[in-house]
Amino acid sequence: MNGQNLHRVPTYPSALSIAQDVKAGRATARSVAAGALQRIACNNPSLNAFTAVFADQALADADAVDAALAAGRPVGPLAGVPFAVKNLFDVAGVVTLAGSKIRQDAAPASRDAELVARLKAAGAILLGALNMDEFAYGFVTENAHYGATRTPHDLDRIAGGSSGGSAAAVAAGVVPFSLGSDTNGSVRVPAALCGVYGLKPSWGRLSLGGVFPFVGSLDHAGLFARHLEDLASVYDAVSNDGAFPSQDPIAGRLDKLASRRLRVGMLQGWFTQGAAAEVLEALKPLADALDADLDVELPGAEAARSAAFCLSAYEGGRLHLDDLRRRAEAFDPAVRDRLLAGALLPDEIAAQANAYRRIFRNSANALFTRYDLLVAPTTPCVAPRIGEPTMMVDGEAVSVRKNLGAYTQPLSFIGLPVLAAPLNRPGLLPIGIQIIGDQGCEALTFALAAKLEHLGLVRAHPPQQSQDETFR
Repeated sequence: MNGQNLHRVPTYPSALSIAQDVKAGRATARSVAAGALQRIACNNPSLNAFTAVFADQALADADAVDAALAAGRPVGPLAGVPFAVKNLFDVAGVVTLAGSKIRQDAAPASRDAELVARLKAAGAILLGALNMDEFAYGFVTENAHYGATRTPHDLDRIAGGSSGGSAAAVAAGVVPFSLGSDTNGSVRVPAALCGVYGLKPSWGRLSLGGVFPFVGSLDHAGLFARHLEDLASVYDAVSNDGAFPSQDPIAGRLDKLASRRLRVGMLQGWFTQGAAAEVLEALKPLADALDADLDVELPGAEAARSAAFCLSAYEGGRLHLDDLRRRAEAFDPAVRDRLLAGALLPDEIAAQANAYRRIFRNSANALFTRYDLLVAPTTPCVAPRIGEPTMMVDGEAVSVRKNLGAYTQPLSFIGLPVLAAPLNRPGLLPIGIQIIGDQGCEALTFALAAKLEHLGLVRAHPPQQSQDETFR
């Protein structure tokens, strides 16, 4: 793997351990932020994950955390923990680019996005904004304006998208967690290709206030983390949905969840069609360990994927129609052409796509009467190489940009919660799984992820670099 140009990556501590060290006085929030900023300076030339770094503000916010601790004032559960956000989240005083050039002259955001504000209130320190596919339309983060983001596991390969920068920054140990968004798979695909945990909660569960839209009826805010406990802790801090109501430490709550008996179905049919042999082989130990039912299909998944595909183009095209008419040349060409095609779709197509949502939802409801959770691969293959336009599916060359999310699109079409988990494959290119719950059942997805982690079947590994450095 071509990782020799990546700065040496430590086995990065969890967000929870950082917060504990800061609160206990074993580290200062400023020293943690300064260390993270140094990692950005060292790693970003190779990764191209960050499009903006807010160094002065981050250090000032860290000093405020240290001052609060010195004065005996309460600090939040994520005190001093660095994070970063996909650059479609509003940050006060910063132009929200959403991966575009066309918005460079837009007015700066007047306030932070709701999730950013909640994380800051919890004591977390915002370091910067992260690369993405323009206007979140893509699965590759090969952005014509800001360049390609690379998975730190092989710098010749893509990080996935559209939240590629968010996943790569976490996978490389630059930050312990980040924010992304997921319309058709834009959290889950990069989580899989970068080998980290990702969460796309139920539709509407996390606030989209201050998040630049793509497809209003499909957009989800989401999270990335290297540690499952961190994913749960950050979700706790921003969701207020009662998924983890106990005041016990997160680790204890996950242990309790992991002990639950769960009925699990491994999705076949559409969700394995065209998958590489390497992906299918990697899934076998999970089915055995969970005593999962292997004869499970979700009827209508292919049609749901097609409906989501059409709806994304239709809504996206209309959202950007004025700019497409006036200055189409300013768009990323790979995105522009898809938006133009979507703008030409008749209203009837969108109406039919929306009508199919209820039909497909009923198919999922029927499965959840038999199973607590469903499991499926996240992508058909490991990360393709940067610049490769096609990948092989069932012996046929198909578009990478359009098809990396084939297994993720049907699930976000009906807003199901999905936790993306990295299979335990040290030294190999990452492969991810989707743990799929019924609406509002985020806690169950964490239960299965914790069980699989205890069994040694899922784990986020650092890139294959020297790991003898500490983060401070």
